[in-house]
Amino acid sequence: MTFDIRPADWSSFSTVMGDKGGCGGCWCMLWRRTKKEMDAGIGDGNRRAMKALFDEGHVPGLVAFQGDEPVGWIQVDKRTAFPRLDSSRVLKPVDEHPVWSVSCFMVHKAFRRQGLSLLLLNAACEWAQKQGALVIEGYPIDTSKAKYPPVYAWTGFWGAYRDAGFIEVARRTETRPIMRKTLATPNETQT
Repeated sequence: MTFDIRPADWSSFSTVMGDKGGCGGCWCMLWRRTKKEMDAGIGDGNRRAMKALFDEGHVPGLVAFQGDEPVGWIQVDKRTAFPRLDSSRVLKPVDEHPVWSVSCFMVHKAFRRQGLSLLLLNAACEWAQKQGALVIEGYPIDTSKAKYPPVYAWTGFWGAYRDAGFIEVARRTETRPIMRKTLATPNETQT
């Protein structure tokens, strides 16, 4: 099965999110808003906040297509776009490096366990690099459970990050590492 991964637009993003707006009406706004804002915005408020980003011309992530059907999403942006990460005891900054973050995945259940997360992650690295990113990080789940509920794995799995060339730079809990990948500088890509 082949997938075409492109910068998201509102239509493709909202198709992947579905009527419920992803996990419980989050619309991928969890890390972009304070807890109070997030809780108050569950559902339509979060949908409007994400749509506003698209309406401003911002591209907050990439969408995978199978044919003409949007089937997967990865949110990738400058870490500064996700202020709630800074207040997390587990995901607070490792250092002062200006990094980009992969904060969320969503893959339609019919397309899970087919390597799409890895394809999305690799595409996010390439896209972030083209936007000037030098380092990208993510916050996957590292679990020994053979079956893990997808609703709790929206940050991705450790194995996909490992396979994409990320290395662990911090681990403040048993199941949640912070992983990074150094991207080539523009000078390195021209040689």
